[in-house]
Amino acid sequence: MPRPRRLLRVDPAHGAQLRAGFRAIRAEHRLPLEFPTDAGAESAAAARRPTTGGRSDLSELPFVTLDPPGSTDLDQAMHLTRRGTGFLVRYAIADVPSFVAPGGALDRETHARATTVYCPDTRVPLHPAVLSEGAASLLAGQVRPAIVWTIALAADGVVQDVEVVRAIVRSRARLDYPATQRSLDAGEAGEAITLLAEIGTLRAGLEQTRGGVSLARAEQEVVAVDDRWELALRAPLPVEEHNAQISLLTGMAAATLMLQAGGGILRTMPAASEDDLARLRNRARALGVHWPSTESYGAVLRRLDRSLPSTAAFLTAAAALFRGAAWTAFAGEPPPDPVHGAVGAPYAHVTAPLRRLVDRYGLECSLAAHAGRPAPEWVLAALPTIGEEMARGAARAASVDRACTDLVEATVLSTRVGEEFDAVALDERTVQVRDPAVVGRLTDGAGLAGQRVRVRLVEADVLERRVTFEPLAHGDGSSGPDRPSGP
Repeated sequence: MPRPRRLLRVDPAHGAQLRAGFRAIRAEHRLPLEFPTDAGAESAAAARRPTTGGRSDLSELPFVTLDPPGSTDLDQAMHLTRRGTGFLVRYAIADVPSFVAPGGALDRETHARATTVYCPDTRVPLHPAVLSEGAASLLAGQVRPAIVWTIALAADGVVQDVEVVRAIVRSRARLDYPATQRSLDAGEAGEAITLLAEIGTLRAGLEQTRGGVSLARAEQEVVAVDDRWELALRAPLPVEEHNAQISLLTGMAAATLMLQAGGGILRTMPAASEDDLARLRNRARALGVHWPSTESYGAVLRRLDRSLPSTAAFLTAAAALFRGAAWTAFAGEPPPDPVHGAVGAPYAHVTAPLRRLVDRYGLECSLAAHAGRPAPEWVLAALPTIGEEMARGAARAASVDRACTDLVEATVLSTRVGEEFDAVALDERTVQVRDPAVVGRLTDGAGLAGQRVRVRLVEADVLERRVTFEPLAHGDGSSGPDRPSGP
């Protein structure tokens, strides 16, 4: 069933103030709103250049895209079918490398940007719109160049064979998550989406078996609606999680190809240390979260009741285990630890080249590995520094996102200082208000982590983009955390 969205509605009267604030945030982070003239000219020329010659023709297959509502920068399209007792997953990825000349003006600009940055009122794209929302995007009804993964799965979802080639495709429909979830819930989804749910469920089970984990935390997002913004606290829909499994499947296939070929770039993250796990077990005891000694932390995360305040606090604490992620290039010998700790397997970024720089290189490495040839020289020359470029770009995008959310919270609550709210203490310094969907500072939360509390708003500073609450009492009258969520 669809997960609830809790919304903080922003009055249109605040519109001008918020737009000015969003512009200020982009200026603070030095986000480039325009592309250099030479990069723009290169993009326009690339958009006009034919890119469909010498490819496999898969345009008769009914691919579809599945993205958030309104998306036009469409990186992926899928075609799912049964194959005997198993499945055949075809995953078409926008062939961005065919549009970007190595060493050219656009190439240099994308290295400086590294990622698309999303703001409530606009986005600052990695590539000019003529490509990212036009010639390179897998728009419905348009013949497009793509890099197509064909992955054969057994009946239990295990990979049997992988192929990756350049092809042309034509998406038949642009689907969005909410409408697609509604069709699944109503039993009215077509074969492609029914298979997506079936395959996604099988792959999630395999993820659990190999020790992969997902926090699946509800996250704040600022959403533009007509002339106002809404701040939503939203957890992923089930269909989003199924779709994510197809992307994970492809990224794992890419990593396997690169490791077999002896070169490429992986997305790595160390497994949680014993000390970190011990600290999390101590936090679980304090919060009343049942965690038997024989159960992995991934299994605990999967079975928790997301509606309990103790769960929100536990997930906040568990986030400390998801540290040390990096983009790791290698040539010859694989990295000492090629596994992504949260995926539970080697993994590479290859499914979002319109929005993420590293995917363009991961795709070329995958194509070369599958063909049994070395990656192009321009790829090999760039790999050693891409990790640092991506880290800078990702950190900037995260900082912009947090600043925009903070601004919306402070703006809306600026006239409500002194009011009281029901909330949950996520830790000793952070509180999650139930309504509106605000996460703010807590003046003194010692001993309150995981508890329902009544808080008073003591500060909503728009200029500093800061919201602060003080605790008053436990909101449910209890003196401890929630009851355990189950055996």
